[in-house]
Amino acid sequence: MEHTLTVTSSPHLHCGMNTRGIMLDVLIALLPAVAASVWLFGWRAAVVEVVCIASCVASEFLSRVVMKRPQSVGDLSAVVTGLLLAFNLPATIPLWQAALGGVAAIVVAKQMFGGIGQNFVNPALIGRIVLMASFPAAMNNWVQPFSGTGADAISSATPLANIAAGGGAGYGLGEMFVGMRPGCLGETCAAALLLGGAYLVARRVISPLIPLTYIGTVFVMTWLLGGDPLTAVLSGGLMLGAIFMATDYTTTPLNKTGKAVFALGCGLLTVLIRHYGSLPEGVSFAIVIMNILSPLIERATRPLPFGQKRRLRRED
Repeated sequence: MEHTLTVTSSPHLHCGMNTRGIMLDVLIALLPAVAASVWLFGWRAAVVEVVCIASCVASEFLSRVVMKRPQSVGDLSAVVTGLLLAFNLPATIPLWQAALGGVAAIVVAKQMFGGIGQNFVNPALIGRIVLMASFPAAMNNWVQPFSGTGADAISSATPLANIAAGGGAGYGLGEMFVGMRPGCLGETCAAALLLGGAYLVARRVISPLIPLTYIGTVFVMTWLLGGDPLTAVLSGGLMLGAIFMATDYTTTPLNKTGKAVFALGCGLLTVLIRHYGSLPEGVSFAIVIMNILSPLIERATRPLPFGQKRRLRRED
């Protein structure tokens, strides 16, 4: 034979996308929410975002050096994690605490499990949960948009906290859609998040299956439990979680059935925590719990090879 045949494992065709390109698309999709956060909460929002990104990038760089692994800072995944972590924090968070959250997200939730593609839970959400458990007062210090973050800032409860206290949301649907409510930096402006989500779908970075199933489940379950479904969708971190964190490639199932089951579970847990838990918000915990269950969902919903029938076997 004149030409040697090369035998390799699948995949044999490459779409041209790589990790850096995907992360760059995610960063572009997050820009509207970045702009909205700075517009609503002032320069302090930009500072928190820069600190979180710097902390995550530095943690990734130093972790790879200490563990003697090839550097992965250039794939931009640490930048995405840092920005998503900042989006889950209030504008008044002390900067050293924000930086600590970045260390927990990268070192504990990501690099200790092998780096990108090996983590079993979303790193940004782990950073948020660590900060919530360690500094609950700082993590629940909410201020009104346009009131600043200094001593003269106007503190106020979030719509979900108002509902949990037995009252109404305290904000109209239009106000919540454009972000005129207290909350984390990246969760308040639903319009900016939807714009970023539409970009990711158009670029085929994410499938709309998980966001639509997640949000739809919260809508229906809230309505069945007697709540206001539109308020439930527009308040809290549902939009941010459904579009940018529940769609993470590493921590969610690969096949369509698995994705639907995963999103359905996220929606059910979010509503149950909101209605019956001690916390007014449940998005972070719902996604992390379903991240842990993802391998089991993947195993239960994996498609069969063509021509085979599903049967129960002891080894399964």
